[in-house]
Amino acid sequence: MRHQPLATLIRVHVCDDTRVHTELLADALKRDGDLQVTTSPPGADSLASHINVCDIDVLVVGSNLDQQACRGFEVLRGLRARHADLKAVMLLDSSDGEMILEAFRSGARGIFSKNDSVTSLAKCVRKVHEGQVWANSEQVTTLLHALASSHNIRAVDARGLDLLSKREMEIVRGVAQGLSNREIATRLHLSQHTVKNSLFRIFDKLGVSSRVELLFMTLSQERHAQSALQHFMNDRAYESLRDEATLVACQEAANQGVLIAQFALAQFYSVCKADSAGAMEAYTWYSILAERIAQAHQAAAKNLTLEQLLKAEALAAERTSKKNGSSAATSARTKPMADTQAMGRIRRSSSATA
Repeated sequence: MRHQPLATLIRVHVCDDTRVHTELLADALKRDGDLQVTTSPPGADSLASHINVCDIDVLVVGSNLDQQACRGFEVLRGLRARHADLKAVMLLDSSDGEMILEAFRSGARGIFSKNDSVTSLAKCVRKVHEGQVWANSEQVTTLLHALASSHNIRAVDARGLDLLSKREMEIVRGVAQGLSNREIATRLHLSQHTVKNSLFRIFDKLGVSSRVELLFMTLSQERHAQSALQHFMNDRAYESLRDEATLVACQEAANQGVLIAQFALAQFYSVCKADSAGAMEAYTWYSILAERIAQAHQAAAKNLTLEQLLKAEALAAERTSKKNGSSAATSARTKPMADTQAMGRIRRSSSATA
């Protein structure tokens, strides 16, 4: 059944793993009068060269591209890193739980199994365009199980600051475990009315409109930050950012305020990107780091006495000497100078916090 034409057509772009699949899906979507459908040849490079993300409303992309399983996830992460508002539907070959989770972690707002009726694909696209999340009941159940076993549910803003109170986080965990408002109220010794009002406040803070959208948001909160952090435990951690997927994960972590990710990006652009754009990115991240570290340094100084500050400065000098391989004799010769520099820093900290 055709829908009445809308004032503005929904612009949809389709790219699957083969030309045949792509054209079949496009033909099915074209039967809907509200959709304006374009396609590109299969493959990540073709997708990148054939679309302008600003000219489409919804991207329908296969999870497998370039004859590589899960290549579509990597491609979508890259597109989302450059265009955070991109709305995408991921086409899955199976209903495997990990595939479902990875699709949403990659930034998909809807998932469509190739085992589903193609007639429902247009409805999926329309709902995603409207800002909703599309998943069937089996897929939602999979996400519920994943969330119930997660111990790292958080909700933070771009600076990494917690948006939700401790009580609100307890309610979110109850939702993640599939509890009803009544069950959450019983567990937390609250009234159902309080739980209901708290959920409305949570929705408002996080910019979601339903329990399902809340689940998907909490599912993906810390995934990329965690995958990025595991690469940053040595002096040349920035080398790992040459991998596009790792760079995207690091950028997302840095934008969430993860300090170590911000530092890795500053190093990466400073060392590995020898052009003006790279230098500008490096300077930007170093500026952010310098401000955050200065504020943290001053805040820490407020809680110390002058004697403690001197001891802390001595420890810092000692650890720096060890890192640089300095001898004890060299440390002894440079101690008066280090003490003078330490006193200067202490005075600056004192004046800044006065």
